[in-house]
Amino acid sequence: MTTTRGQRDDHDPTDDTRDDPMDDFVRRTVTVDGADKTVYVTGSGPAVVLMPEMPGISPDVARFGRWLREAGFAVYLPSLFGVDGAYPRAGAGEAVARRACVSEEFRAFAGGGTSPVVSWLRGLARLAHAECGGPGVGAVGLCFTGNFALAMALEPAVIAPVVNHPSLPLDDPGGLELGAEDAAAVAARVARDGLKVLAYRFENDTWCTGRRFAAYRALLGDAFDGRVLAAETGNTSPPPFFRDVVGCAHSVVTAHLVDEAGHPTVRARDEILAFLAERLQTGRGPGPGPGRNGAHSPEWHPLTQ
Repeated sequence: MTTTRGQRDDHDPTDDTRDDPMDDFVRRTVTVDGADKTVYVTGSGPAVVLMPEMPGISPDVARFGRWLREAGFAVYLPSLFGVDGAYPRAGAGEAVARRACVSEEFRAFAGGGTSPVVSWLRGLARLAHAECGGPGVGAVGLCFTGNFALAMALEPAVIAPVVNHPSLPLDDPGGLELGAEDAAAVAARVARDGLKVLAYRFENDTWCTGRRFAAYRALLGDAFDGRVLAAETGNTSPPPFFRDVVGCAHSVVTAHLVDEAGHPTVRARDEILAFLAERLQTGRGPGPGPGRNGAHSPEWHPLTQ
């Protein structure tokens, strides 16, 4: 019987050949306010805190971390859920998502306010800034952690938030997963310090809808640069978790990225790298230069609304 790649991966969970050993990252234990978490660190230059998407630090998330490293950043990638480096299979990934939704560290549903884990992430940003120097720290959130990049802006060291396809709160398409007090404080900080917030989503994403981006714009005004990609540009053969559980084009720079020169998702990746380079003043140019697909990164510029 002929099976698809996804079927084979789901029915043979012992096949770990698609997992990423992440042996080019340094595995550290970082303590913030008495709480220990594993953080994978690589690269040099200004720091960027890259947060994983559901169901964890997948090979695609690690790949994005390597692109950040190649672009001249020190990458701090905390383990927040799931199995580090694991290929996203449907059953295992769904189990991770269920556990995260009831965890005390996260506020997955409307009315819960800001997730408590954000306080720990702000502490990680302070540590990263102290270790790496520079004008400040970038924060990149993905999916379940998408909004955390904005909530982290209450830490003064965070000066370049990137909010990718934020999915929380799961039960409110127009919600921001921020408590009212934090939302007001974030808006005030963004206005006071002239921060810009870069964000991405796919057009028909059911987990991150246009209503959510509209809520960001209502909160932040022109400081929010929300960019939308056509749904048909997403990778049509993502890992099983994204194919069977997510069920739509969702992860712009990871699972649904198409690594081909000039592709819209690659351009989005390069715009993020250029945004971070401009805000963190790396002096390295707008992106990682020619990669294995031969593409060069464009300069970042605010989207004309």
